[in-house]
Amino acid sequence: MSAIPSAGDVLGPEIELLPLPDVADHLGLPVTKVRQALRDGHLLAVRRNGVLSVPRPFLTADGQIVKGLPGTITVLADAGFAPDDMLRWLFEPDETLPGGTPIEALRATGGREVKRRAQALAF
Repeated sequence: MSAIPSAGDVLGPEIELLPLPDVADHLGLPVTKVRQALRDGHLLAVRRNGVLSVPRPFLTADGQIVKGLPGTITVLADAGFAPDDMLRWLFEPDETLPGGTPIEALRATGGREVKRRAQALAF
């Protein structure tokens, strides 16, 4: 079994992180499926204080992964972004996007504009 990819703790302390068991409960999945989602690039994990966790904004209130997030992660990976860089970009303030950051724009609209901007980073 391959290791679960994770980023360093590059997010500010104001970003709530959920440990993997809490993510599994929220999504209604076994923790093994959450680990697989991380390996498959559907989610990103952060290691904070030694605990592997997922940013809370990556999950919807109704127990889903934010629409457009897995595709955006794939586009950023294809553009050569490392997990640390992906997290920084997703949470970077951008007043031209709904919600003020790429992740909040994904939460608000599903992310067509966010993915377009991520694709432009590859050029």
